[in-house]
Amino acid sequence: MRELTMRDVGDIARGAAILGAGGGGDPHIGRLLAQAALDTYGPVRLESLAHIPDDAVVVPVAMMGAPTVVLEKFPSVEQVGHAVEALATYRGRSATHIACIEAGGINSLIPVAAAAQLGLPLIDADGMGRAFPELQMVLPALRGIQASPMSITDEKGNCQVIETIDNHWAERLARAATIDMGCSTTVSLYGMTGSEARSSLVNGTLSLCAELGRLVARAGEGSTPADAVASRLRGQRVFDGKVVDVARRTEQGFARGEAIIKGLDHDASSRLTIAFQNENLIAKRDGVVVATVPDLICILDRETGEAITTETLRYGQRITVLVAPADPRWHTPDGLALVGPRAFGYELAL
Repeated sequence: MRELTMRDVGDIARGAAILGAGGGGDPHIGRLLAQAALDTYGPVRLESLAHIPDDAVVVPVAMMGAPTVVLEKFPSVEQVGHAVEALATYRGRSATHIACIEAGGINSLIPVAAAAQLGLPLIDADGMGRAFPELQMVLPALRGIQASPMSITDEKGNCQVIETIDNHWAERLARAATIDMGCSTTVSLYGMTGSEARSSLVNGTLSLCAELGRLVARAGEGSTPADAVASRLRGQRVFDGKVVDVARRTEQGFARGEAIIKGLDHDASSRLTIAFQNENLIAKRDGVVVATVPDLICILDRETGEAITTETLRYGQRITVLVAPADPRWHTPDGLALVGPRAFGYELAL
């Protein structure tokens, strides 16, 4: 076990935005939230997944909604802690550990804020190894763990607890509530034991985020940031270009749209089109699919290596697109049924 420092928070924010594959919320907002919590409540203990007791009460917490909305309406530290406490009260069991449900710019740091406020250890793991837009799209779901009961809170102080018959209904009802609450909420869900956490979470995610963040921060020391990140993730650069068009809308509680990138250098005659739903889902080069979910499609600033999220894509940005493999469990038949292209309406063969 070690304590997270302010520097760790900056590195985690930078690296989590890469693993978020365009989603997971703005890393700057996540960093501010976590730093405010550390300033107010003191350091957070980061605990290895392997050391979690079997009977631990593990409670993930995250932001739900459209990342575009969070740029203007982000949660307070108190709202984050409220979500965890509301779920604990309903279940009649106090949390012993906080966990991340996904790797993403804000959703890797909201749990830091909750852990600081509540004085609980944070597990060095997450539920996806990346970010996905819907509540049922997590590895614990493949293990049979239920999203509900789940709590949902907003910045006004509203709170409700939802019980559902399955995880798809949890997504459906929580999404409707999130839209009514302003398209951005904090949720606490997928409560699990320590043994369930060890068998279903992705180990070492926060440490990996911090490592990626440090790689980007050391830009120019021997290799480009994009090459260093691609090497660490066992991925590859697939395109370098300039953003020439972004069509983006907030719809049904998601940021949906498409970005078109005109090639640079040896890619100058090509166009890469990326479709997204909070996260980058499909990449096509000149009409030919080159990458799809569940693998990670990451957009980085070509010079700095900083991740560019779907809500901050803009005309004129010069970018590098990386593709990296997802956790192997996502490539099983059950994993692909949950988060493969068809889960998002794309009839593509894998």
